Amino acid sequence: MERILVTGAAGQIGSELTPVLRERNGTGNVVASDLRAPAGESPLADGPFELLDVRDPERIAAIVRSHRVTTVYHMAAILSATGESNPQLAWDVNIAGLVNILEVARSAGVKRVFCPSSIAVFGPETPRTPAPQLAVLRPSTMYGLTKVTGELLGDYYVQRFGVDVRGLRYPGIISSETPPGGGTTDYAVDIFYQALRVGRYACFVRSDTVLPMMYMPDCIRATLALMDADAARLTRHCDYNVAGLSFSAGQLAAEIAKHVPEFACSYVPDFRQAIADSWPQTIDDAPARADWNWQPSFDLASMTTDMIRRLRLRFVP
Repeated sequence: MERILVTGAAGQIGSELTPVLRERNGTGNVVASDLRAPAGESPLADGPFELLDVRDPERIAAIVRSHRVTTVYHMAAILSATGESNPQLAWDVNIAGLVNILEVARSAGVKRVFCPSSIAVFGPETPRTPAPQLAVLRPSTMYGLTKVTGELLGDYYVQRFGVDVRGLRYPGIISSETPPGGGTTDYAVDIFYQALRVGRYACFVRSDTVLPMMYMPDCIRATLALMDADAARLTRHCDYNVAGLSFSAGQLAAEIAKHVPEFACSYVPDFRQAIADSWPQTIDDAPARADWNWQPSFDLASMTTDMIRRLRLRFVP
């Protein structure tokens, strides 16, 4: 039986990945960790939890030893918009934290590490429609820079030390369970909350801004599918492109209006527009489809319908 550690378990992806891992592996076999203890009603409180700053290698090592961890899902990170506000923090958390995880994995005999990358690795010189698997990686954000470095570090630990490190280049992730967390694609989450709460939204990117996105259920499926894949079939390690759906901010607003007719969206681009403009509009994920049979389940219409249904259960009496 696997013994799993999830870092950043209270984040957008970690908060939904952890319960799925516990269902698959047994609650006691999945240790959640984050900077803050979970509230009593949080699903993270249903199983083992450890306070952890990933910049502390001794603390990581102690948790790995005490829980006999065999697999790490390293989800702790500072995202793009927050990273531009505090680039030194983004470097410290995203790079020092990853090095600490990889070093503990190497020295303690952890079998596998999942370390997500992002479409933020692409930059203005990358083809935008679609972004190929092999591309020029010259990002214009500190977050993107750390993710390129993370891909290379992961590959180095595979080749140099034999640690089984795997990763996906996540597009923007849309979730009904956690609020926006400091990413450039977060407009595609916040717009749903505001549509149902107040019936209007001021979007921080232009209406014609197209970005790759993925609904959280597909994100979890892709993550687990890569980790379950036979290593012999994998042609890549830490940088698989993975696509879900691409749409413009205006198209999303129009789709939401089908469910919330009174909804009105305005567009007030801010500094995040430049970040969005440096990223691709679509993704070529042929290697993921060939190597481990990746196929998304949600399109814009089905994702919007499900998001509205889930959020209405939470917000509407």
